Order: sequence, then C-alpha cells, then structure tokens
Amino acid sequence: ILLGKFLAVVVLLFCMLGLTVTYPLLLLAFTTPEPLPILAGYLGLILVGTAFLSVGLLASALTENQIVAGSVAFGALLLVWVIGWSAEVAGGTVGRVLGHLAFLNHFEAFARGVVDTKDLIYYFNVTGVFLFLTLKAVEARRWRA
Repeated sequence: ILLGKFLAVVVLLFCMLGLTVTYPLLLLAFTTPEPLPILAGYLGLILVGTAFLSVGLLASALTENQIVAGSVAFGALLLVWVIGWSAEVAGGTVGRVLGHLAFLNHFEAFARGVVDTKDLIYYFNVTGVFLFLTLKAVEARRWRA
C-alpha cells in the first residue's frame, strides 16, 4: 500500500514537472542552452519533491484527517526551511550542522547545474527514512487495531 501511494504521488510529481518542459523548449527556439544544467535542475526538483512527498506520507500515516495531515506536513517542511534559514544566522559549528539538515541547501547545487553525490545521498536517505517511518507507523496502527 505504501509503495503504491508513493509511486502514485511521484507520477503526479512527474506530470506537474512535465508541464514545465515547455520553458526549456521555448528557450531552445531562441538559443542553444546547455542541456546538462537543465537536466540537473530537473533531477534536483524530482529529489526534493520525493523527499517532500515522503514527509507528507508520514504525516498522513500518523493522522486520521487529511487536513490535519496536510497541516502537519506543511508545518514540518516549514520548520526544516526555517532551520536552513537560521543556519546562516547561527554561524559556526551549529550553523554548519543546521545547514546540513536543511532540504533546500542541498538543492542549490542542482539549481546551478551541479550534481553532487553528497546531495544525492542526502535526498535518497531522507526519502528512505521517512518512507521507513511511514511503514512503521502503518504497521503500528494495524497492530493496535
């Protein structure tokens, strides 16, 4: 069930990103852009999207109500964004640790067209951890019922 839901929302993510392909195609009509930075940006968007979706699936597994699940997921993602923003303010070791936890700090390299293995590993780990936690939450709910 979990894998089916995750794949369904990933397909929806691909559909939404597919609509944005018109912009690079429009750019191709007027100039010859480098394709690799564009592809790296799309890869980054897919990885960020799957990480965000896995957080949303965990929130959905922990609550009964869809509105509450959406609010919890939004709040959790907003908290991670604020952590990344506060990393710049904190500075030092604390700032570096907070910066490594932030989702969007790892996206910046993709946005510049750079695919770094540490960012790939980060997003795969975040997605995997949240899907694992979702699986355990669903199993715990079944066990209690």
